[in-house]
Amino acid sequence: MKALKLIVFSIVLFLGSAINAQLAVSVNIGSPPLWGPVGYSGVRYYYLPDVEAYYDVQTSMFIYDNRGTWVHRTYLPGRYRSYDLYSGYKVVMTDYRGNTPYVHFKEYKMKYAKGYRGQPQKNIGERPGKGNSGANTPSKAYSNKKVSRDNEKSSGQGNDKNMKKNNSRGGGNGKKK
Repeated sequence: MKALKLIVFSIVLFLGSAINAQLAVSVNIGSPPLWGPVGYSGVRYYYLPDVEAYYDVQTSMFIYDNRGTWVHRTYLPGRYRSYDLYSGYKVVMTDYRGNTPYVHFKEYKMKYAKGYRGQPQKNIGERPGKGNSGANTPSKAYSNKKVSRDNEKSSGQGNDKNMKKNNSRGGGNGKKK
């Protein structure tokens, strides 16, 4: 009887580790946004000097300082609601491999001050035309809402009501109004 329990336990343990291995293998890096620079498909973060924020390609979220706390949001802060992500410069963080790119914020802020322009950049996609999505319907290219709202709820990063409230107050999704 003990031998049977040991065999069953071993099988369950083996299957459990096989399932975990499959889950770990299936994690993919997100697609870069259309406003991202060409030629950096494997990078995870961009630093946006004009707004002193980061963009996480993997989660499709902006990371910025909100009163002393670094937050992850699908939109930029309200003060940047008219910021044009297509024409703004993106510093591609090819040398960083962690989950907290802002640990080097002081260095990046000094090296890449607001208004910084390095080598000319070409965007992955074209800016959506005014007729493509209607005046009040944000384009996916601007809003970057690729992360489902259910994901945001489970990670504690917002909910539908707050997101609608923030967006209606000019949540700063990067679209010119």
